[in-house]
Amino acid sequence: MAIAIKTPQEIEKMRASGAILRQVHQAVEQAVKPGATTMDMERVAEAKIKELGAKPAFKGYNNYPACLCTSVNNEVIHGIPSAKRVLQEGDIVSVDCGVILDGYYSDAAMTYPVGSISPETRKLLDVTQASLMQAIQEVQVGNTLGDVGAAVQEMCEAEGFGVVRDFVGHGIGKSMHEDPQVPNYGKRGKGTKLKAGMVLAIEPMINAGSADVKVLKDGWTAVTVDGSMSAHFEHTVAVTKDGPVVLTR
Repeated sequence: MAIAIKTPQEIEKMRASGAILRQVHQAVEQAVKPGATTMDMERVAEAKIKELGAKPAFKGYNNYPACLCTSVNNEVIHGIPSAKRVLQEGDIVSVDCGVILDGYYSDAAMTYPVGSISPETRKLLDVTQASLMQAIQEVQVGNTLGDVGAAVQEMCEAEGFGVVRDFVGHGIGKSMHEDPQVPNYGKRGKGTKLKAGMVLAIEPMINAGSADVKVLKDGWTAVTVDGSMSAHFEHTVAVTKDGPVVLTR
């Protein structure tokens, strides 16, 4: 496994990419409301990426048709924006987006509530987001990918949630997906040791029920097998000698 080690200059370029991606997410969040469609969100994202001088990372990737992945309720990841998908009060929508600036990628996801959501669903979002923050704290030189994954797994399984295993996080840099894979489960002290200059896209995908997922006939959209809600949060994080640096915060 050849893991690309980035120079401080490359990490700064990825930070600039991440700053644009953060602004895209802020614009999209404003479009999340009852009655809006996932295509409305897509149009906002596409306009913002263009305005900020970046390129969408997802559109055209393996023939994917959009800038965003918009996954509603029991959709885990890779939901395709559609003018027919109307958001309702109480829904949640996971928005995954990546941009390319100056040849460097950034990748981040957030799950947004649509209006007011149930306490159970709010807990799913809160725990998933907290598990990402816990995983980021493990991004220290000398720690392992097992430490990162275990942080997510321990927190989410303690709440009775299912940790998706079919999809994982990844290295990122001049390509969207680089080595290593970054699972959201693992054993502490096991797996690849973290070194300064690695950059990881860490992305817990957590289901309210079973961890089992399946991909729909469109070839993209992954859904929970039991129909339970799913949340997805992601940041692009650099490993440095001074600890984790979140490039998409």
